[in-house]
Amino acid sequence: MPEPIHIDGSQGEGGGQILRTSLALAALLRQPVKIDNIRANRSQPGLKTQHLAGVLALARITDAEVEGAHKHSTSLVFVPHTIKSGRYRFEISTAGAASMLFGAVLPALLFAPQPSKVIITGGTHVPFSPPFHYLDTIFLPALRKLGGAAELELVRWGFYPKGGGEIRAYVKPCRGLQGMQMT
Repeated sequence: MPEPIHIDGSQGEGGGQILRTSLALAALLRQPVKIDNIRANRSQPGLKTQHLAGVLALARITDAEVEGAHKHSTSLVFVPHTIKSGRYRFEISTAGAASMLFGAVLPALLFAPQPSKVIITGGTHVPFSPPFHYLDTIFLPALRKLGGAAELELVRWGFYPKGGGEIRAYVKPCRGLQGMQMT
């Protein structure tokens, strides 16, 4: 097993995106990572419910070994293994953004051996995250131009503060993504 790459989660905006991106890339490359200072630049540092749901989702998809996967944790070790296709259900028990969790698991599922179906519950239209309709009408068409294939379905709307929404995603594997020029 390669040595974990150390990532300082306080860099850049110091929020949840460095966590999601690091774990998605670790899953794709089968590269262990150790992330410290998770969400250090936020008023409440550490893993919140939605971040923990993303960690556990990627751990399930990759059979990862994980240390530090609990609420408020500011340090995490993630050792991914093989990406598995499947039927998954990931629940964010709050109004945490379903779109952010989808964005975290999508890269791995695009390179899974077979198609996958994912159900995510949580917030579908909540502050500080892309709403469902952005993913469906802007993000996924751009992904298709790159060679990726995924479909989304809004089953139930979920708003702050309760959440309770549900989206379904159907992700087809691809052999690679191509570049795209945007003007």
